[in-house]
Amino acid sequence: MNEINTENKPNVPEIFLKPYDPAEHEVKLYKMWENSGFFNPDVCVNKGVTSENAEVFSLVLPPPNVTGELHMGSALMLAIEDIMVRHARMNGKKTLWIPGTDSAAIATQARVEKDIQKNEKKTRHDLGREELLRRIDIFVEEKKNTILSQMRSIGASLDWSRYAYTMDKERYQAVMEAFVRMYNTGLIYRGNRIVNWDPKGQTTISDDEIVYEERKAKLYTFKYSQDFPIAIATTRLETKVGDTAVAVHPDDERYKQFIGQEYDVVFCDVPIHIKIVADESVEKDFGTGALGVTPAHSQIDWEIADRHNLPRPQVINEYAKMTVAGRLNNLKTTDAREEVANWLKENNLLINEEEINQNVSTAERTGGIVEPLPKLQWFIDVDKKFTVPHSEIPSIDSNSEISLKELMEKAVTGGGVSFVTERFEKTYLHWAKNLRPWCISRQIWFGHRIPVWYKTNTEGKEEIYCGLEAPQSEGWYQDPDVLDTWFSSALWTFTTLGWPNQTTDLKTYHPTTLIETGHDILFFWVARMIMMSGFFLGQVPFKTVYMHGLVRDGQGRKISKSLGNNIDPVDMAQKYGMDAVRISLVMGMTPGTDSKISEDKIRGYKHFANKLWNISRFTLTSLNNTDIPTTIELKEADKAILSELNALTSAVESHFANYRVDLAGETIYQYAWHRFADEIIEESKPILQSTDPQIVKSRQYVLKEILVTLLKLLHPFMPFVTEAIWQELPKPYKDSELLLVAKWPKQ
Repeated sequence: MNEINTENKPNVPEIFLKPYDPAEHEVKLYKMWENSGFFNPDVCVNKGVTSENAEVFSLVLPPPNVTGELHMGSALMLAIEDIMVRHARMNGKKTLWIPGTDSAAIATQARVEKDIQKNEKKTRHDLGREELLRRIDIFVEEKKNTILSQMRSIGASLDWSRYAYTMDKERYQAVMEAFVRMYNTGLIYRGNRIVNWDPKGQTTISDDEIVYEERKAKLYTFKYSQDFPIAIATTRLETKVGDTAVAVHPDDERYKQFIGQEYDVVFCDVPIHIKIVADESVEKDFGTGALGVTPAHSQIDWEIADRHNLPRPQVINEYAKMTVAGRLNNLKTTDAREEVANWLKENNLLINEEEINQNVSTAERTGGIVEPLPKLQWFIDVDKKFTVPHSEIPSIDSNSEISLKELMEKAVTGGGVSFVTERFEKTYLHWAKNLRPWCISRQIWFGHRIPVWYKTNTEGKEEIYCGLEAPQSEGWYQDPDVLDTWFSSALWTFTTLGWPNQTTDLKTYHPTTLIETGHDILFFWVARMIMMSGFFLGQVPFKTVYMHGLVRDGQGRKISKSLGNNIDPVDMAQKYGMDAVRISLVMGMTPGTDSKISEDKIRGYKHFANKLWNISRFTLTSLNNTDIPTTIELKEADKAILSELNALTSAVESHFANYRVDLAGETIYQYAWHRFADEIIEESKPILQSTDPQIVKSRQYVLKEILVTLLKLLHPFMPFVTEAIWQELPKPYKDSELLLVAKWPKQ
């Protein structure tokens, strides 16, 4: 499109006499939106933007780490959600988007402890619990404003009046209430089970906090003794002093004759008793087809021990050191492994040794190698039946008996929750079907402390009390552990709406319409929200699950510090504007799949923002503040153009209905640049010079309609530049002072 000389046209808004500068507009526009109050659905109702009985659209923001910073993954999440929220709000829906932040307990405490160790050469035990928590609170408050400011910078139209923090007073009370209710129902229990133990951080961790690192390892094939009839293979020789069985498949002809036999051997100075058991979980065609069972140091082996009533001797302690007598005593596991290998060679028991690649479980926050250990911990029983007093979930009846595992399955198979991407539904159902008890206790100090107290009675037995307040009598001490962060996060959709109180918000906005998050936390958050909402409310937490993929660089590589390919969204916004960052993130991003981002891509959409600016300048120049009537006799060519515009609106709305914001954005982009700018505007230049006023009026009307419609359609994607242009439109052209709450175009 040729540039238009506007210097001699006094009716063109002065702002268009220079190129669009994002830095000049973004901060003041966001303040204008926030000050308007329209992020709050109550204000929209009170000011007549939304009717009281309007359809509800609600979602909660997946709470980012309060000490974190905005990265491309979080920017993608905020962009997708804000697009959906702005679209719903402009459609007149009662739209609520709840902001919040997460304490990220283990990560936050680890960060503060690291600083204390570095600066003061002290540990948390030197400071004491109260002092450490005081310092963590200071640290959190100092960091909190950074992430909240960055969330605003991306244009997220969150209702800040409803902001929540996973460790604030309201959420604390709700979490305590939830624990006590589940404990009283018998779903929360204290037991000795195998857990993921971080020897470096000295705490249990969730599966989500494990990072698998590919490392070289040695696979050893050996026999326990010369007389033992079966060979087994392992990479962890040091654990074999804790073996109590060898498991084989019941149909494996090689080993049938040995099933049920028992052997006593001395293995690397340690007497062990081995029973040959038949178990269908063993893959007979993998390795030797025989599995050395170490119940205390493997989740799979623990379950085999359950099925065959095997003992579970622990041979590794919390510091990843050996606890057996003899040559292995007090050795680190890695050193013990070498010692066992040498012993096998000395005794001619080593059959084969080969180097392989192996995924090693490490703790995300500390880097320590995770040890599966049996620990006395707090668990949620997912198999125990309970009565559902009230159910709004399809296929689950009120007053029926059900387990949490069954509830999670039926909430999806019965149609209560649907997935935008079908493969995630299959993944979810497979996980739910194989769900194990959930360990919810953590051995750190920052978090929701478990509301359980103990004391020893006069008979020397331990008494346990669980309640919202500490027991009044003397002698009680509180459990030192805190709850897994995912426990409080699992309550997020309803605690942010006021639960356990029966608030108007809870009645109005729950179940929420949608959850949008990364597919990497499908199990750890999305699934557990379905569990908790079903138990406490008899509702699903959300009706639709939209999962986005990873953001990769232009070459398709995962963005990481080690590769040096990190692209900071805030830096990019300063260079090219936040609109360019937002739309570049969602373009080409199919739900559930990874997407690519590069500076070149962002720069390209900065050109699009400039193109939109120029389109608007030309159109407003052409209209020249002309008072265009609401009804006008259009020429046939102009009727065809408006029909095409209606088709555009219809196509965009269809894409939104299918949660394809990528296709909606692409459709608008193609029309704005290639149809409107390249063709319609070029065709309009000679038409606007016509001496026939009816021809001119007809085309002016069409140009006005296209501009207004495009600004509305593009607003969810590029809110800043569209609002900046909207503010310069003559009042008769607008149905609202703010584009934020303008009416969405209808077909």
